[in-house]
This record gives sequence, C-alpha cells and structure tokens, in this order.
Amino acid sequence: MNKIAILGVFVADTAYRTARMPRPGETVLGNGFALGPGGKGSNQAVAAARLGGDVTFISKIGQDPFGDMALAVWAEAGVKTEVQRMADSYTGAAGIFLEEGSGQNAIVISPGAAGTISEADIVAAGDVIRAASIFMTQLEQPLPAARRALGIARSAGAATILNPAPAAELDAKFFTLSDYLTPNETEAEDLTGIKVSTVEDARMAAQKLLEKGVGGVVITLGPEGALLHTPEISEMCPVHNFAPVVDTTGAGDAFNGAFAVALARGDTPLNAVKFGCAVASLSVTRPGTAQSMPTLEELEQALSA
Repeated sequence: MNKIAILGVFVADTAYRTARMPRPGETVLGNGFALGPGGKGSNQAVAAARLGGDVTFISKIGQDPFGDMALAVWAEAGVKTEVQRMADSYTGAAGIFLEEGSGQNAIVISPGAAGTISEADIVAAGDVIRAASIFMTQLEQPLPAARRALGIARSAGAATILNPAPAAELDAKFFTLSDYLTPNETEAEDLTGIKVSTVEDARMAAQKLLEKGVGGVVITLGPEGALLHTPEISEMCPVHNFAPVVDTTGAGDAFNGAFAVALARGDTPLNAVKFGCAVASLSVTRPGTAQSMPTLEELEQALSA
C-alpha cells in the first residue's frame, strides 16, 4: 500500500434539531442535539485509514476540547498526522440547525485554526506530501494553500485528487494540477456552467473539465452512482443497495477516501470508482460522518451477504 497525504480541515459538528427555525432575536427549544467530528478532509482521511490506507492528514487545530476530539478520532482510525496545534486560535466548529418538519437546514462554519493554513505551512509539510503516491485536498482551507500543495505533489510524481468542495471559483492552475477532479452534480455545474440533471449532462460537464486540463473527472451523482470520464473511458458505476439508508451526510467523503485508497493500492481508475461507490453505499446505512466510515472487513462482509 502506497502512502496517501490529505490536506484538509477538521470541524466539530454541533447539530440541533428543532420543530422550526428561530426567527431573528427568538429563542426556541430544540428536540435533539448531536456533537461529532466533521470537516471534509478529516472525514476523507478517516475513511481512507479505516480501509487500510497509509494516511497522513495535514491541518491545523486549536489547543481545546474540540482539538482533543480530533486527535482521538484520528488515533482510533489509524490516521497519521502532520497537524499544528495553535494556542492563539481554536479548532473549527460548525453549527447545524435542522428543521424537522421541512428537512431544511442552516449551517454556520467557523474554520478557526484551519482557516490560517498558509503556503508557508504547506512548504513546511512538503516532505509528507513528497513521500506520498496519492495526494488529495478539497477547498475548505485557503485556496492558495491547496494550490501550492497540489503543485508540490505533482512535482514529486504523486497522483493528485482535487475534491472541489465547497464550490469556489478556481484559477486555471487548479485544473492542470489535478489528475482527478471529483465534483458532485452541483459543483460540476458551478465549474462548467452546465446543469447536471442526467448522465449525459454529466458527460458534457466532465468533457468541459477535461478541456480545462484535468487528467480525469469523476462526477458523483448521489443514488445514481458516479461517472468516470477520461480521454480513454466514460463509464457509469452504480451504487450498491445496502438498505436501509439512514444518513447520506458524508457519503461523498467516504467515496473520495475509498477512491484514494484504491488508487494507492494499484487499482485501475474504473475499479477505484467502483470501490468508492461500494464504500459510500455502506456509509449511508449509518448515522454521522466520520463515525459512519466502514472498515475494509465490514465492506467485504456486506458485499458477500
């Protein structure tokens, strides 16, 4: 198994369930509360490590209880860390408000220490990036840091994966430095201007991304599966029906972590996408994000059932 380096953010998710959203200046009683680990990069690192990947996570956290939570989550999953603890900042947190009647939500994210990840921090972590055969990042930390990390990884010969979430306006360098771009339907539309409602729409959007310089595109399409589109192949990979579906939060992170693991062990891109779909399909049968990521043994048991 080759090494995987992941740059990203950890946030503590604080989720509140209410009958309805409060109006400005109003206090309402909640019907439920949950505290758990979140952040796309952290979730992806946990997913990859639980599947047997040799994963090092690069980030920043505070010296506070949420930072302690992050370290415990990574240790339990087997994630190695290149993480700075900052005394003058705080670990990222998200306030998630869920309206039970409508299913609507409102989210406030404060990245804290991770919001200060700089190009200098990436240079300092350069040895970890250069030692990896697979490098993956997202867009929750500052964009210049992500771009610099992709450049270091590419120069060292690593395969690079950019999960362009949350959607952001990207300069041309991001595309040319990405061996694989893994947007969902909404992110693909934001990057190309093509509304993705069908598989054929996804193919058109993916082709436009190839024309921007991306090596290969994987567009995740929720319950439809994922489309792999490269200059050599364009194929849909279906999800698995591991019922019942409990919580789809984090499915994309499960997919990306699994995709990185499969590439690191030498799978073809098509088989890596199929593996990612299987892992994501199992993750949604459990509540939560990081805590829903399956082990390789659990996946094999589900596939053989």
